[in-house]
Amino acid sequence: MSKPRPFDEALVMKAREGDERARSDLITAIEPIVRSFFLKRIGMRADVDDLVQNTLIRIHGGLSDLKDPARLKGFALKAALFELHDLYRGRYGAKEHLYDPEFPPEQAHEEPSPAPALDLERALSALAPKARRILELREIGYRYEEIADMIGSTEAAIKMQVKRAFERLRDVLVSIAVLLSVFWN
Repeated sequence: MSKPRPFDEALVMKAREGDERARSDLITAIEPIVRSFFLKRIGMRADVDDLVQNTLIRIHGGLSDLKDPARLKGFALKAALFELHDLYRGRYGAKEHLYDPEFPPEQAHEEPSPAPALDLERALSALAPKARRILELREIGYRYEEIADMIGSTEAAIKMQVKRAFERLRDVLVSIAVLLSVFWN
């Protein structure tokens, strides 16, 4: 018997209907793709295992919401993208606070407040909705040609919109960084 393809629609449908073996096979097939997604973006960091695990939990929990089984890969990569956003927003810090035994929690040293972080979500809000959507699709892994087909545009127009969106983001982030440096110092 041949091994099912990782994103075989019949397997996805079985998993959506509650077949635990199908869900397990699907999650096992998706794991290396999700891991590769994170390794490509953040490199070999300790966070990768947590990110992969949380993404797989998101996929497992949201599988019943997947309308089109043929779009499982996009669904999985979107879940990975949400986890990556959480990482960049600082939601992947240490979950437990460790204290020096000589300084109980009520006497713990005051740590200096961290420098303000640039909020990418706010910077992205400066983009037009269409430009933001195109960047999200690129980040998920769609090719320019596929995005053009989805949006009803040409590949050249999509490439130009990506270029302009990155220029706009750069300008916004530079402005924010300058303001933060002025107020922080």
